[in-house]
Amino acid sequence: MSDIATGIPAETLFDAIRENDFTDVVAVPDTHVRTLITLLTETQDIRFIQTATEDEAVTLAAGLIIGGRKPLIQIQHAGLYACVNHLRGIGIDGQFPLVFMIGLLGRDPTKTPQDNFGSMVKYAEPLLQALDIPSYLIDTENDMPLFNEACMKAEAKNGPVAILIGEATV
Repeated sequence: MSDIATGIPAETLFDAIRENDFTDVVAVPDTHVRTLITLLTETQDIRFIQTATEDEAVTLAAGLIIGGRKPLIQIQHAGLYACVNHLRGIGIDGQFPLVFMIGLLGRDPTKTPQDNFGSMVKYAEPLLQALDIPSYLIDTENDMPLFNEACMKAEAKNGPVAILIGEATV
């Protein structure tokens, strides 16, 4: 990890989503990645589906997988806590290769997530660890290979993984 998390260009994340053959991004809107959401809503090749809750995003993504599509779930760290039961029941017990892209809104970019003062940021990684869900922290553009690694891991383990976006996109 670098000393300071920096905003990743929305285009860089958009390209990674496309390169990993995602057909849909199922999202509860997140100001942390607002620039990425703008790009997604303007494209025709990746469908952007806005949901009202994280539970809805998880169940919709599972249905898309059953229907032969490949969704990415985009939420904020607060949403991770909100959807733990669906994440466990559908992602883990149901063995769905769900890829979550989770924005760490409000994080102090000069500290590791676990060294942050806010409990929402501080406990995200330990929660994922407790659920045995691999997580990949992307703090700078140099960390982008982790995006691909996370996507491959979800398919290999047939279960959920989390890509943590350390600083707001630019």
